[in-house]
Amino acid sequence: MTRKIIAILRGVQPFEAHAICATLIEAGITRIEVPLNSPEPLKSIALMADVFGDQAVIGAGTVLTVKDMTDVAVAGGKMIVSPDTNVDVIAATKAAGLLSYPGALTPTECFAALRAGADGLKIFPSFLMGTEGLKAISAVLPKCTEVYAVGGVGPKNFADWLGAGAAGFGIGTGIYTPGLGVAEVRARADDIVAAYDAANA
Repeated sequence: MTRKIIAILRGVQPFEAHAICATLIEAGITRIEVPLNSPEPLKSIALMADVFGDQAVIGAGTVLTVKDMTDVAVAGGKMIVSPDTNVDVIAATKAAGLLSYPGALTPTECFAALRAGADGLKIFPSFLMGTEGLKAISAVLPKCTEVYAVGGVGPKNFADWLGAGAAGFGIGTGIYTPGLGVAEVRARADDIVAAYDAANA
């Protein structure tokens, strides 16, 4: 089962990247993002992509420029996630054959991202839009649009967001914070996977 959950490993360091990536995959989370404002993010991405690239989609978050995207591609990343809607980054991402998930919050940003070729939308920060806002926007988005809710989402409200039109979730501090051990990451991942599966049952 491929779950539409992106684990956001903000602050992860290369020395722990392998173990954390492995435990996330074992838990059933196979979309993993290293934000570029983490320590040595490209090194972590390269390490994870080299070992786990055939088992998971490894990519980067906080990708703000075309150069950032190019650096991620060279490191072996396959997914580009941004906090904003930058049509140049989206177009370059698709030209490079990578998955594009730009951040959007308004109908204008959502449609601009889709027109530029985005594979899906990262609604960020989701708590500003709320489920009622997502319901309204979902009514006019193309039916096949993959919407990921990021920011203020977690196991307790997965069902609410799915009911509002979300397809999946990006989970940051709910799954990883700097210094967290592998066992705790696994415990959090197990809880998230169980809640996601229950909400989709």
